[in-house]
Amino acid sequence: MNAMKNKVQLIGHVGQEPEIKNFDGGKKLANLTIATNDSYKNDKGEKVEQTEWHKVVAWGKTAEIIEKFVTKGKEIAIEGKLTHRSYDDKNGEKRYITEVLVNELLLLGK
Repeated sequence: MNAMKNKVQLIGHVGQEPEIKNFDGGKKLANLTIATNDSYKNDKGEKVEQTEWHKVVAWGKTAEIIEKFVTKGKEIAIEGKLTHRSYDDKNGEKRYITEVLVNELLLLGK
């Protein structure tokens, strides 16, 4: 049952070109966003489309694959875990971020 704790699986389209950062020692970080779409019918029976945006972070080999093969609009599947962090912005206000830390990546579509 421990394998199911804090596990996220998403299939969606990349919202912008991935941002790649290189660190000392050759370590890479990829930051990107993924849009997932859902639809439902409202009280009037009308179809309502809903898009959710997810911040995604990948390190190492996964970041290298993203750098080489993932572009804006590409459909991908990821598996990872939710992480939370905070930072102080330029005005000194505390900001909070929830991200998906990628463990596995699957390239879909063309």
